[in-house]
Amino acid sequence: MARNPRNIDTTVERREKTATWRFFAALVVPFILLVGKYRIQNAERIPRSGPFIMAANHVTDFDPLVTAYTLWHHGRVPHYLAKASLFRVPIVGWAFRSTGQVAVDRGARGQQSTIAQGQRIITEGLALVIYPEGTLTRDPDLWPMRGKSGAVRLALETGVPLIPAAHWGAQKILPRWSKRFRLFPRKPVDIVIGEPLDMSRWAGQPLDAKNLREATVFVMDAITALVEQLRGESAPEERWDPAAHGQSEFGRVDGSAT
Repeated sequence: MARNPRNIDTTVERREKTATWRFFAALVVPFILLVGKYRIQNAERIPRSGPFIMAANHVTDFDPLVTAYTLWHHGRVPHYLAKASLFRVPIVGWAFRSTGQVAVDRGARGQQSTIAQGQRIITEGLALVIYPEGTLTRDPDLWPMRGKSGAVRLALETGVPLIPAAHWGAQKILPRWSKRFRLFPRKPVDIVIGEPLDMSRWAGQPLDAKNLREATVFVMDAITALVEQLRGESAPEERWDPAAHGQSEFGRVDGSAT
């Protein structure tokens, strides 16, 4: 019998890793490995089968490739909440549609549609990756900033595991808000997977603003603790809030750290 060193459920792997996914992986994975050296801690916490939500910090546009490689390398296929505008970009939009990614309309009406599409991914037994910050962190030192409630709402409505994760080092490959890769030498990128979060204190409670806010802070605390572990530093006591600093929710902010 062939060895399975990563303890992957090969039935799930065959079902999720379709020909389309393998085609894109054959194109993208060599580039990911060319520019980075990936050290993954606690990969056994990635569910071998069934739906789950992974919530991670967001520092650079390279982050989705880091989490995608992490899941792919351990037998699962990632699905993301991606800006709707990206689906209109030639080739990129086709790739997103072909692999079942979720288009996010940042308008108010789009929020309900996004939740519904996220639920569809979960109903199909797949892995959904969400960056609770909603955009690249505005924190000057790249710490996780305040989060949004989409991940906790989906987790509480569906009851699937919500797993925190963190990575550090991808910003050396592609600095925040930059379009220029730093290809050589290969950069070390550390990834750590946290324990599934105990959301029981909010289970069965109304999903009102107070409960969603508390649950979101709980998730961001867990993600921040993992980032602290990777960086060997302590995060600021007060989490960065763009609104408190007069910053836009979207787009580039000048004077960013890299």
